Amino acid sequence: MGTAFFPLDEALGLLPGQCTPRLYEGLVLLSTWMPFGQAVSTLATLLGVQISKASAVRATETAGAAYVARQTAEVAVLAQKAPPAPAGAARMVVSADGAMVPLRGGEWGEVRTLAIGVVPPPEQTASGTALLRTEAITYFSRFTTAETFTQQALVETHRRGLENAGQVAAVLDGAEWLQGLADHHCPRALRILDFPHAAQRIAAIGQTLWPANSSQANSSQANSTQAAAWITQWTHRLKHEGPQPLLAELRQLQTQYPDCEPLRSNYAYLAKREAQLQYPEFSQQGWPIGSGMVESANKSVVEARLKGAGMHWQRTHVDPMLALRNLV
Repeated sequence: MGTAFFPLDEALGLLPGQCTPRLYEGLVLLSTWMPFGQAVSTLATLLGVQISKASAVRATETAGAAYVARQTAEVAVLAQKAPPAPAGAARMVVSADGAMVPLRGGEWGEVRTLAIGVVPPPEQTASGTALLRTEAITYFSRFTTAETFTQQALVETHRRGLENAGQVAAVLDGAEWLQGLADHHCPRALRILDFPHAAQRIAAIGQTLWPANSSQANSSQANSTQAAAWITQWTHRLKHEGPQPLLAELRQLQTQYPDCEPLRSNYAYLAKREAQLQYPEFSQQGWPIGSGMVESANKSVVEARLKGAGMHWQRTHVDPMLALRNLV
């Protein structure tokens, strides 16, 4: 017995195959949240519908690819016609970062994610301290080069009205592609070097000057204690006093250790970004000083679905899943 065409299928908007559009929608939604095998099992439990894992893969990748194509087309229109952006919020913050995902053939690839949020005025807690928070966070992720990512992210920065925001802060680490991203989409943004990133530079200096791997046990223990105390002191002072005391300390250390390359390079890195290290001022103004919202996105948006046990993705299948993850 063969298949036949029923005119009502077209009138009702039914798709080819065994599933209704609503069923496909549910299948794709489940597959966006969980591994494909678990998605079809959950669908069978909920609705009693048996669908193969391969069908779930095809449906999900087709839906994701369609959304990627739609966003790519929107970017082309925006770049060509430059329509006015919608109104942005009074205070907005952007952060971006990369995360590695496993690919077929034992390779790894870097997924880039942009997070955009709204920063409301700080709330006062019962103890009188200011509670800083970021809300209305959305994401744009792609597995591509920094240059292409910067261009394609226009679809999200335009949708959020970033260029029309009252104030914008860009909380980023020092990678050149991140600074280029901010230059392209929010050149007037207040630049803030991610505080944990700056703290890592301080830690690298302390661990170099007082190495824990000394050949003598007593010296090794003393070095570890001294390094930990120095790192704690100067991380705290940077956060609460700003960069000037730290940079003065590093200049003094350079006179004591003129041949220490890690000290020289990390000092140069921090000194070049002195304007981005004004953490007491940034905190007083109610801005976040860490890029936690995009680092959380790496874990909850990207890695939670694309970095599970035994997962290895074809390169062409990464962006469709990322687009769906951004949506949900």
